[in-house]
Amino acid sequence: MTSTLSPDASTPSGVPDGGVSPAFSVPEGFASRHIGPTSEAAETMLHTLGHRSLADLVDAAVPDSIRQARPLQLPAALSEAEALEALRGYARRNTVKTQMIGQGFYGTHTPQVILRNVLENPAWYTAYTPYQPEISQGRLEALLNFQTMVADLTGLDIANASLLDEASAVAEAILLMRRANKKKASGTIVLDADTFPQTREVVTGRAEALGIDVQIINLAAEGLPSGELCGVVVQQPGDSGAVVDHTALISEAKERGAMVTVAADLLALTLITPPGELGADIAVGSSQRFGVPLFFGGPHAAYMAVRSGLQRQLPGRLVGVSHDAEGRPAYRLALQTREQHIRREKATSNICTAQALLAVAASMYGVYHGPEGLRRIAERVHGHARTLAAGLQAGRRRLVSESFFDTVQVRLDLDAEAEHVLFAAEEAGINLRRVDETTVGISVDETTTAAHVDAVLRAFGAPTETSEGTPADSGDSSDSAAAGHGTAFPEALRRTSEFMTHPIFHEVRSETQMMRYLRKLADRDLALDRTMIPLGSCTMKLNAATEMEAISWPEFAGIHPYAPAEQTAGWRVLIEDLEAKLTAVTGYAAVSIQPNAGSQGEYAGLLAIRQYHLAQGDADRDICLIPASAHGTNASSAVLAGLQVAVVATAEDGTIEMSDLQAKIAQHPDRIAAIMLTYPSTHGVYEADVREVCRTVHEAGGQVYVDGANLNALVGLAEPGEFGGDVSHLNLHKTFCIPHGGGGPGVGPVAVAEHLKPFLPSTSVGGAGGNGAGTDAASRGGAPVTSTPYGSAGVLPISWAYLAMMGAEGLTSATAHALLSANYISRRLADHFPTLYTGEGDLVAHECILDLRELTKRSGITAEDVCKRLIDYGFHAPTLAFPVNGTLMVEPTESEDLAEIDRFIEAMIAIRAEIQQVIDGEVEAADAPLRHAPHPAAVVASDDWDRAYSRRQGAFPVPGVLQDKYFPPVSRIDGAHGDRNLVCSCPPPEAFEIS
Repeated sequence: MTSTLSPDASTPSGVPDGGVSPAFSVPEGFASRHIGPTSEAAETMLHTLGHRSLADLVDAAVPDSIRQARPLQLPAALSEAEALEALRGYARRNTVKTQMIGQGFYGTHTPQVILRNVLENPAWYTAYTPYQPEISQGRLEALLNFQTMVADLTGLDIANASLLDEASAVAEAILLMRRANKKKASGTIVLDADTFPQTREVVTGRAEALGIDVQIINLAAEGLPSGELCGVVVQQPGDSGAVVDHTALISEAKERGAMVTVAADLLALTLITPPGELGADIAVGSSQRFGVPLFFGGPHAAYMAVRSGLQRQLPGRLVGVSHDAEGRPAYRLALQTREQHIRREKATSNICTAQALLAVAASMYGVYHGPEGLRRIAERVHGHARTLAAGLQAGRRRLVSESFFDTVQVRLDLDAEAEHVLFAAEEAGINLRRVDETTVGISVDETTTAAHVDAVLRAFGAPTETSEGTPADSGDSSDSAAAGHGTAFPEALRRTSEFMTHPIFHEVRSETQMMRYLRKLADRDLALDRTMIPLGSCTMKLNAATEMEAISWPEFAGIHPYAPAEQTAGWRVLIEDLEAKLTAVTGYAAVSIQPNAGSQGEYAGLLAIRQYHLAQGDADRDICLIPASAHGTNASSAVLAGLQVAVVATAEDGTIEMSDLQAKIAQHPDRIAAIMLTYPSTHGVYEADVREVCRTVHEAGGQVYVDGANLNALVGLAEPGEFGGDVSHLNLHKTFCIPHGGGGPGVGPVAVAEHLKPFLPSTSVGGAGGNGAGTDAASRGGAPVTSTPYGSAGVLPISWAYLAMMGAEGLTSATAHALLSANYISRRLADHFPTLYTGEGDLVAHECILDLRELTKRSGITAEDVCKRLIDYGFHAPTLAFPVNGTLMVEPTESEDLAEIDRFIEAMIAIRAEIQQVIDGEVEAADAPLRHAPHPAAVVASDDWDRAYSRRQGAFPVPGVLQDKYFPPVSRIDGAHGDRNLVCSCPPPEAFEIS
């Protein structure tokens, strides 16, 4: 498809025409599949707006002062077939071995029914965070299963719906202990030396930024230190593999007023006494080995569970049970007022994206196997570890610990001997762990067979269990023999309590049942595979099948994050190319993809600024200026980076109030560290004076942080690194097509100017070029923000494929079409719902804020009522009450075609007519369909109907939904009841019976 929108048909599309703006035509190939409006549709939309071409529209909307001087410098676009072949080339450069490195990452079998019906199913991966619970009941149930499973396994009262990764979860637990243990908040945090090294690195970096006293101590040898203690963190099993009875240590810590966190392996907890039964307050860890591939380090769902009394301190999201308007049980996110976008600098955490999709996968692994199946897997794993240990001891090898679950470490006499063992194992197709110069670690997992155990023993020169020429393993039968009887850890630590007793963990066993259960839950939700999700600020656009294709290939998914560098060449070349493309798009000097969420990108960028000032001797620069309209994670990220927040007022038109900016700078002379800008602004407009704002802050000695949340309005048109930014984070799960997955995975790369490159995230863990993939990687020295060198690397092929297939012209055209669609909606709805903020030419950027406040005054109908009513039309709601209460922020993206956009406009106009009926006194607000929305089938089909409107108006308000009707499973949910009566584990099935 070739657009006819060029002002000069002879000008190649996307190429400057003698200084005139580019044409923004849609190139043939993948871009024409990604961009929704056809040429004819775009002409219709432009006619509505009164512009003759997309170039005219872009020129009118985007200030000249920020426009980039030349087109994006990217390679020519690849076809879908060429992109897949290029990805296969990267994959071939990786070497897939049997991964027995461990260190928090393990081989696992993803049940194919879960792989196909969750991880590879757009009904699950294109969903948005369940802030509208009536259309999220399926994934909320799946996440509640996750919470229930984790709470049961850890022996604690309540668990959250996932965190980002294990290392940052430990850091979050430390912050929780400091919040909850107020009398001892200034006391020392003790971190056991036998925790994973990546955890120690992440915790140390975060503690340093906040001035927290963390001491890393070998608790087994030295015991608790003297002095005031706030909290203690131990790992079970430890980094060494040791399974230790921490009962006495926990008791002593409690007697001294400290709280205790245990970083625990969920699979081990099927056999080992759980942290809650030992007296721990908090348990954290990873659910990766519950069916989620290694993914070269992520994404994986971490977890946190707490004892009763701490649930309101939990970071992240918490699924709870409330009831709907008819009294039926219904799920929702509980205690949402804890969320960072509401509490800002007082937030309990800066976490925005969680790992919902991966938590769903892990929960379904638990549902599919049940407690008996999980215990069998754990016993088989432990049996192989015991066989391995026995063979090593028979070969006169010294074990670091004789109490273990799945990990055995061997201390050798010479480093050359360790080198030989590692080489011999690798030659046999197995990766072991080099713990230190003379210590080798072996971790067995669900995928380990007797043949693997024998190969490892041979690498150590130890006797094997099977005779030469005999098949070592032919399946589960030999595995069951390997399990044997007894345990290699103290009998006192053997778990005796039941877990996962809820019926859901016992009813689904056959693949038929599992397939139908997953379909049933998916059918309860609205995701992007059914409808436009017009969420402002969240850019819910196409996640193309070709982009998603490669992530489950074994050559990508089966690579351990700490595998030897020569085995990960393909991964690192792909990452280097992705970082280079992102650098070109943003106009910065370097990019790190380590942050595994936008919030973590914010944190990494602000930490780089703080470290830069300290390196310059400017320790007093600790003020971060944040506009009043900014996303709430900005303020909470600033606090985590050790900065103080000063809010800058915004003017009536949504722009930064320059006089207040200057006043704040004058109020804090020599203390300004940074300003955080979202550009285009959170109000959905391009601010013409952004260069002046940047200049003003630079003159005050500060750095400029440009939040990349709205980068979908800039790509190919303007570069934040060129118009004044020193650092930005990008959201690959927004602008660059990684799917939201119901609230994660996300990736939040951080891009920086030249002078901040030394402060990009780094790590000494892994030994595979862990500071980055580019040639400048060795110069990076900032604190790590995630467990692994490349964060959630497993989903990076998605963004690589998007950039490669779109090319410079396609990316720029996508931005222009995003502006076109947003302005078309704004203009079409202007007489019904006025747009609150506009910029040059009465235009918006890629999103518009519809103002309902006057209508609410006149009718009593709220913006929330409109959100619930949209469900009856088959739509997910726009963003509610952000950044202004009483408004809806709409972002159609470039991926939606004109028919879908017009369908949304039709729904909004019909809703406006229903509001007018209330204003005109034809119906009371309390009796209006808006107030009773949404309308589930159980209500519409009821024998009793006493409402002031017809069933047809309630359920089928426009003809378009007569055939393709989405019925929500519940009516409007009572959120306040759910917060007052906090229930966050699975209720019994009888509670859901419809009377």
